Amino acid sequence: MAYNFKSESEVKEYINNLGIEYRFGCYSEKKPEVCHLLADFLESIKKDFEKAGKVYKNNCDEYKYGKSCLKYGTYSLLGRGTKQSDFKQAYDYFEKGCNLEEPDSCLNQALLLITKNDRPDIKQDVIKGMRLLEKACQAKNANACYYLSGMYIVGVKNDTTSNITDVSKADSAKHEEFSVPKNMKKAFEFALEGCNLGNIYSCANLSQMYAKGEGTEKNQELAEKYKSITLEMQKEVQSNKTLSFQEGLNP
Repeated sequence: MAYNFKSESEVKEYINNLGIEYRFGCYSEKKPEVCHLLADFLESIKKDFEKAGKVYKNNCDEYKYGKSCLKYGTYSLLGRGTKQSDFKQAYDYFEKGCNLEEPDSCLNQALLLITKNDRPDIKQDVIKGMRLLEKACQAKNANACYYLSGMYIVGVKNDTTSNITDVSKADSAKHEEFSVPKNMKKAFEFALEGCNLGNIYSCANLSQMYAKGEGTEKNQELAEKYKSITLEMQKEVQSNKTLSFQEGLNP
């Protein structure tokens, strides 16, 4: 049946039928991808975050659908559809999603590990976090590549050296000051990968690296090339306007 989307009544009928179709595909046919679409429908069209969260959670737990694990992890982190945020639960669901090869889940799990916090339920572990970022980057997650590049540009310091009062231990501590030493060669490699995947900040960093000869040979021509790519991306971001799932629809 063809719908006239200029007609409010036909739009409502289309939306209602869409919900029925998703429910049938999820609950009767038990299709994980349709369950995820049902949750998206409940979230975006119905604005029922509590029900959407339950569907995402069940689809992750029962059907091992990585994208739903990612969504429920995000819900847990934000406290969406629940009474309050739960960082440990968010971490656990990001981990499930990552184990199911969902790169955005690996990215979010990594960021929870890398970010310094006072939460006893999530212990900071920069090295494990970077391994997860590498996994996400290898799976073509542009943001993960960008974060890795940035970490290698500045290095990551240990927090333990600041508490050393024994002078005899100070020299050896200096060698362990960085848990991740600055490494411009690796920074360049991850920036290149991030830029190739469309991360604007990676492209900007790449231009600077070529201009200064950091992590690679100095090359002004390539510096200008990646500067132009960055500016073009910036224009595209500013002019790009896309419709969201629910925009223009009245449920």
